[in-house]
Amino acid sequence: MTATIALVDDDRNILTSVSIALQAEGFLTRVYSDGETALKALIDNPPDLAIFDIKMPRMDGLELLRRLREKSVMPVIFLTSKDDELDEALGLAMGADDYIAKPFSQRLLIARIRAILRRAELAQPAAPGEEPVPTEILERGRLAMDPARHRVTWEGKPVTLTVTEFLILETLAQRPGIVKTRNQLMDAAYQDDIYVDDRTIDSHIKRVRRKFRQVAPEFDAIETLYGAGYRFSEE
Repeated sequence: MTATIALVDDDRNILTSVSIALQAEGFLTRVYSDGETALKALIDNPPDLAIFDIKMPRMDGLELLRRLREKSVMPVIFLTSKDDELDEALGLAMGADDYIAKPFSQRLLIARIRAILRRAELAQPAAPGEEPVPTEILERGRLAMDPARHRVTWEGKPVTLTVTEFLILETLAQRPGIVKTRNQLMDAAYQDDIYVDDRTIDSHIKRVRRKFRQVAPEFDAIETLYGAGYRFSEE
């Protein structure tokens, strides 16, 4: 079935270019130029995934997400500027699935959309008479990761990560004790030819640690090797 993607952005150039790129990949698109207009349409006729700009007039992306989450759990990706780290953190805490900083690669956006839609599909319970989709679980000490469903637990407690955060953690956890440089983590998380600076990877690591410490305050399995990178300690 063809997935429908809703785009909400006051920049018409972005609406047009992203919509054309998504349609070329086989997606259906709906576009909205402000949050107020989009909100009712997203609730009354929900798409499979929505992409919001954070900075919009009348109703910004954060308020749109807050109101949407009162009615819906549809996947949401935020578009942000490079300096919106606080807004990114708020958006993720409110239930966004991922964010991408402008200017962005359309290939990266499409890859994120496919990953999130796949995760949402696999998260659905099997229909009566259907066998659940078998998946291989990555287990490292108290950590368990289901790559197909993008599910993560620590000591059995769920930890919600964005697609980017998941890929970074998975890269570290695949080889415990081995140091991964920031460049290696960039390659794993972005898989594209866009530039991502060191601060971006550091910010993702901080968020991953913070999320794990919400369920396990003593969490220290991701070690920083100053000047070298990061490694996962299996304990």
